[in-house]
Amino acid sequence: MAFDFLRRLPIPQEIREQMPLSATMAQKKREFDQTVAAIFRGEDPRKLLIMGPCSADREDAVLEYMGRLAKVAEKVADKLVIIPRVYTNKPRTKGTGYKGLLHNPNPLAGDDLLEGIKAIRHMHLRVIEETGLFTADEMLYPSNYQVLNDLLSYLAVGARSVENQEHRLVASGVPYPVGMKNPTGGSMSVMLNSIYAAQQPQMFIYRNWEVKTTGNPLVHAILRGYIGSDGRTHANYHYEHLERLFENYTTDTYINPTVIIDCNHDNSGKRPLEQIRICDEVLDSMHRSSKVAHLFRGFMIESYLEDGNQPVDGGVFGKSITDACLGWDKSERLIYDIAARL
Repeated sequence: MAFDFLRRLPIPQEIREQMPLSATMAQKKREFDQTVAAIFRGEDPRKLLIMGPCSADREDAVLEYMGRLAKVAEKVADKLVIIPRVYTNKPRTKGTGYKGLLHNPNPLAGDDLLEGIKAIRHMHLRVIEETGLFTADEMLYPSNYQVLNDLLSYLAVGARSVENQEHRLVASGVPYPVGMKNPTGGSMSVMLNSIYAAQQPQMFIYRNWEVKTTGNPLVHAILRGYIGSDGRTHANYHYEHLERLFENYTTDTYINPTVIIDCNHDNSGKRPLEQIRICDEVLDSMHRSSKVAHLFRGFMIESYLEDGNQPVDGGVFGKSITDACLGWDKSERLIYDIAARL
């Protein structure tokens, strides 16, 4: 049992310099990030949709999806700001299987981490440059986030990572919103502690550097459901859950208390078509309660070209090889329906 050090990889700055974002899009990103920040601060009344495949597994299918999404985003821009999910790292409950494009640039080929690092940046760059949309990813590995830090406009910390000290500390220095999911066991206090820690200035060791952060006031909650002691999935997006969150997530302790509802995962029981109903119910709650309306900032939706999912070697273009997703036709209708209700 030992580490086998295979090779030294380029540092993130070197990767960014080799594969730069254009100056035009860098300026547009700064403007877009200000818009998203204004939504979380309550200065812009629009809502967010963080939407896309469970796993961004292949560039051609992802680009096809994002091109369609960009056209719809223009039509609903007065009500919704869309940030596409380009999730290139995938947590695995048992630590095996497909771990995302970072680990498997070609899911059917062997691992090559350097190729994977370049592949994830290349995909994000293409989405931004070709569609004008700015992307979201999951901070599964805090030390790797720097490879994409000039491209992303949103980061999520997953249910398995939210208690991790390094995730919290790194989130405190991210210059755009970071969503903290409730853990798989459902504890709201764990999620809120993570938000509090990431909103504070921190000093720690990161990538062999002593670093200091200012704290991130745009760190916020994501409710994604949980697994109960009975082993079954349970939702936490209902009216009473949101009101309870409001009572504990207050401005005397937290900056910009806000929540995104993750409509899949344990909230849907991994039944992707339920995401449509969940959006309807949350919007009902928002219109019914000023408390819910005060917190709510948008939805996270798992969506791809085709409904459902398939094995890694399934071969269906635009169909998820991880969690099942809502297909494009239903996704497009859902976006328009959400915009109409806002």
